[in-house]
Amino acid sequence: MSRIYDALQRANLERQSAQQADEGEMAEPFAVQGSEELPPVQEDVLLDEISRYAWNPSVSALPTLGDRGECIEQFRGLRTQIYQFRDQAPLKTILVSSGMPADGKTFVTANLAMSLARNKNNTVLLIDADLRKPMLHNILGAPNLPGLTEYLAGTAQANDILQRNQVPSIVEAGMKLSIPDLTFIPAGAGGDHSSELVANHRIDELIASLSPHFDWILIDSPPALAVSDAIDLARAADAVLLVAREARTPFDFTQRAQAAFSNSRILGFVLNAVKDAPSSGSYYYYGRREAGSGLHGRKD
Repeated sequence: MSRIYDALQRANLERQSAQQADEGEMAEPFAVQGSEELPPVQEDVLLDEISRYAWNPSVSALPTLGDRGECIEQFRGLRTQIYQFRDQAPLKTILVSSGMPADGKTFVTANLAMSLARNKNNTVLLIDADLRKPMLHNILGAPNLPGLTEYLAGTAQANDILQRNQVPSIVEAGMKLSIPDLTFIPAGAGGDHSSELVANHRIDELIASLSPHFDWILIDSPPALAVSDAIDLARAADAVLLVAREARTPFDFTQRAQAAFSNSRILGFVLNAVKDAPSSGSYYYYGRREAGSGLHGRKD
């Protein structure tokens, strides 16, 4: 009986060793290094060397590419509110999040970035930090690699992941639509290790090195109540803008999302996909209706 027990023990040990080896091979592309093992951040960001690609943006997801329309005016109103917040206190880096998926945070982030970038005096950086479910590269029609994941993992530097569009305009339905000069960092090849990557504080160093080169930095993050990534990312932002979806987001979810960012400056809530909005429109900040515009938006 002892021989059977010894054989079972050896078989069990061999099986565990094989499983550990397999897990090591699977995890290798996204291996999380300790902060002391990561290469130093390049302080000199060379904007003239940013890669340019022929983006193919989704016009349906980016109504702000047009010259006129209700949605364009709504985002102009939101942009004005953002300017007013900046007059009250220093504001450059804004994290956009929501309580739950499909509230429209990516739609709001992308179009707010476009609206800001259409002001020729603004230089805008858009970052896709939703490493689990990135969508911004699809909306912009841009490459997704290399991206933020590779930077956080220490396999890429800032200049490697920055990109811009090389086509100044596109033709849609017989109309020529101009594309603002926007700088973009895609999410990259994210995965199950995103929480560990976000928590290694390298995002703080990235923002610090890029901040002097831009007037605005917008970060699209995962839903705050689904994963912890957004809370960790908020450390690198000056403020948080939350998105809720009319007739879909429960009020207690908005309260919980606000509470999750209790250590951050919260600009307020954008109520997305408003039906039958009054002509004057409305944004919702901390539950109060103030001057602005309601957003008729999309899901993420």
